[in-house]
Amino acid sequence: MPNYDTVVDALHDLKARGFDFDFNLKETCLHCAQLDKELSPEDFDVVEIYRFEGASNPDDNSIVYAIESTDGLKGTLVNAYGIYSDPVSDELVAKLDIKR
Repeated sequence: MPNYDTVVDALHDLKARGFDFDFNLKETCLHCAQLDKELSPEDFDVVEIYRFEGASNPDDNSIVYAIESTDGLKGTLVNAYGIYSDPVSDELVAKLDIKR
């Protein structure tokens, strides 16, 4: 996997590699506003994960997930504080667990 210095660098390269859509966390799924589509945990895989840590403040942590759905939809999810800061289901937490 590539190494990136910033979140912007990661997102730019992932987009160039076909991860065109943006996902957001909902309680039990990922949501793509561009397509008004929801992906349950069984509908997608995390294919790459990039973690960025703020040098001076732990609140500056960000995680970039490269996501691919079972039907071929590719996009990214950026979470500024990690999935544990949002109210999400246990299944979604397990799917996005960064300790793999």
